[in-house]
Amino acid sequence: MGFRNQIKTIKAKDPAVKSIFEILIYPSLWAVASHRIAHPLYKCRLRFLSRLISQLNRFFTGIEIHPGATIGHGLFIDHGMGVVIGETCEIGDNVLIYQGVTLGGTGKDTGKRHPTIGNNVMIGSGGKVLGPFKVGDNSRIGAGSVVLREVPPDCTVVGVPAQIVKRSDSVKIISDLDQTHLPDPVQMEICNLRNRIESLEKQLNKEDVNE
Repeated sequence: MGFRNQIKTIKAKDPAVKSIFEILIYPSLWAVASHRIAHPLYKCRLRFLSRLISQLNRFFTGIEIHPGATIGHGLFIDHGMGVVIGETCEIGDNVLIYQGVTLGGTGKDTGKRHPTIGNNVMIGSGGKVLGPFKVGDNSRIGAGSVVLREVPPDCTVVGVPAQIVKRSDSVKIISDLDQTHLPDPVQMEICNLRNRIESLEKQLNKEDVNE
């Protein structure tokens, strides 16, 4: 994906953009562009040079992308400070990541240690996705959520640990940048318990009347 296309991606996904020149100082632009240079070097086993580029990128942008990570087209990292993307992470196309997100591992395992992020996924601020599993296409991860297991396609997950709170066959993620108005699994469970209690109370009242 060329530099111009990356600029178009940022312009399309960030409503705060006022001009093309403003995009030139976006950390996401330079972080992704630097990774496009570092990744081929890493694959050619020029490990020191690739890591040097990634660490310089981290210093100047606050975004740490391991040069071994695989990134598709249309990635936008909004704000970006504190984002960490691990070595064996794979990111699909048109993914939106907010600040403070970690795509990491769970220990010193070898081989595939980091998550695979599908196409059209949104990961809210402070979201943590930890482990070698997949987050399915068109899914949303709520702000502050900790995802420790696979997420099916077209799902919304929130909480610590994250739970599925919504499934949809026609979710449009990137056009909907809202990362706050998501279902609350705790509140949903309380409502279910309340309904259950009310149902049991009605049954008890009927039994008392019959007696």
